[in-house]
Amino acid sequence: MPDSYIIEVNSQTAGIVVRSQGGYCFFASSHRFNRLEGQLFRNAREAERAARKLVNGDVKEAA
Repeated sequence: MPDSYIIEVNSQTAGIVVRSQGGYCFFASSHRFNRLEGQLFRNAREAERAARKLVNGDVKEAA
């Protein structure tokens, strides 16, 4: 498995996730995704879902 993934939402780069102890840590690439900065996710798909929810306005679910 790769150690990092680029997360994109609607053709916009949201950030990257990097494998660390316990999961994947999110690093935002734009201010729009700062709310996810530093959060730990089980996998890259979970991080992508959180970024999509943030874009769609479902802020409670994204955090």
